[in-house]
Amino acid sequence: MANIYVLSGAGFPRKHEVLHVRVTKAQAQANREHIVETASELFRERGFDGVGVADLMAAAGFTHGGFYKHFGSKADLMAEASACSLAKSLTGAQALDVPGFINVYVNREHRDGRGDGCTMAALGGDAARQSDKVKATFAQGIEHTLQTLGEKYPTGPEAEAGEGRKKMIDLLSRAVGAIILSRACPDDSALADEILEVCRAEMVASLPVDDVKTV
Repeated sequence: MANIYVLSGAGFPRKHEVLHVRVTKAQAQANREHIVETASELFRERGFDGVGVADLMAAAGFTHGGFYKHFGSKADLMAEASACSLAKSLTGAQALDVPGFINVYVNREHRDGRGDGCTMAALGGDAARQSDKVKATFAQGIEHTLQTLGEKYPTGPEAEAGEGRKKMIDLLSRAVGAIILSRACPDDSALADEILEVCRAEMVASLPVDDVKTV
């Protein structure tokens, strides 16, 4: 149930004039999804500890008290919001080959777009200090990304089993690290751009020659 207060001319609720509006299950689910979407963006922008429940709910357009109708704790929301954003990143990765991933990931636009960028780069350091539930969410997201891109990594016919996965672990670690280091520099720093340019070029150069031609 949701309360709607009938206001007096002074802007205060009149006594006994509170209307109760029933929220349907569909609307409650839509509200929950909106909170999760809002949280996933704010957490990536500010970090897990950089936004409180009250501010988060206000940004989503709801009251602080409504939070606990949907989530048991902030930690629960952190895990769910991270799973949401990791899944979205995976969807984007599925449409790319490995050179395309490098060019889309290791660039200035991604570096500057914290709120809608990669969750691993934005919150990986924060996740290391969180509960096992949050860590497990990240581990699952990382694993799915490695599976998706590892299958696309170009390897020769004589490559050992799992070679693409090994290469992708190395490449993903470098890509995430490049974004983290670049973001640690001032926005107008030449070093921020240099890190991205050098890392992107070196990662592309590390790919088999035939595949580099597609970049």
